[in-house]
Amino acid sequence: MEILAAILTQALHLALVLAAAPLVVGGTRWLKARMMGRTGAPPLQPLWDLLKLLRKRPVLAENASWISRAAPYAGATAALAALALVPSFSRGMAFAPLADLVLIAGLLAAGRVALALAGMDVGTAFGGLGAAREMSFAALAEPALLLVALVLAMLAGSTGLEAIGTLFQDGSLGLRVSLGLALVALLAVALAENGRIPVDNPATHLELTMVHEAMVLEASGRHLALWEAAAALRLTLWLALLAAIFFPFGTAPVGFAPLGWLVGLLAWGAKMAVLCLALAGLESAIAKMRVFRVPEFLGTALLLGLLAALLLFLSTRLA
Repeated sequence: MEILAAILTQALHLALVLAAAPLVVGGTRWLKARMMGRTGAPPLQPLWDLLKLLRKRPVLAENASWISRAAPYAGATAALAALALVPSFSRGMAFAPLADLVLIAGLLAAGRVALALAGMDVGTAFGGLGAAREMSFAALAEPALLLVALVLAMLAGSTGLEAIGTLFQDGSLGLRVSLGLALVALLAVALAENGRIPVDNPATHLELTMVHEAMVLEASGRHLALWEAAAALRLTLWLALLAAIFFPFGTAPVGFAPLGWLVGLLAWGAKMAVLCLALAGLESAIAKMRVFRVPEFLGTALLLGLLAALLLFLSTRLA
């Protein structure tokens, strides 16, 4: 019975996140447009765009290799695999033993490498520029993410999301300065990983400021749909990861509990809506920084993660 409940929970989780990913992107765009006084496209517009692109054949450059054909599938698969590990409305999923922060970071890195290789494959200047920027930003974002994982592992004794979420949900940790620093660092990494303001502007096509858009300029048809789907899955993953770690209230316990699942589903939807609203408000209130300032921004996140780890280590040693 427990195995069947775990499989059913995992299947419902996958269906939920696949349905929520386009809505998260479209809802954030709609909220941002409303805050700026514009009508904006409907929240389901990304879903219609994906369905339209999936019906079109991709057009490849003459010198494109197999990398341009395989990379979109690899990037979308890596994003979906990482999102399948992040709990949403309930605990006890079939993949819960694999839900580890280090593994999720590795899957995200694999998707990033696939995107960078696709951008460099054809040999265009914009693709190489975007790939170089993406990998240079990742060189600072990934260590910051690992430092946050270290802080959480020192508290929970594990980098598994099940153990971390359970510890936060119990409320035994209380308020800690190290957790606040880790949260700010994780927010900065999330903005950089998703190419959001102030690191990148997903709505711009200016050659001198593009990062993500520069790597997908040569993509079209199904390949472009897969890259857009991977971006939507990554944004949903990071919002769900923040909710699962720092705001785990309302999550259903392990086992078959239809009423608990309903409460968990409503709580997860509310948390995702609040996070989308916060993201739209942040992007409406600030401007994109210069590309050369991004290493300073991510370096600050790295420093905050290091300070969180040091403060937690010293406090536990003194206690």
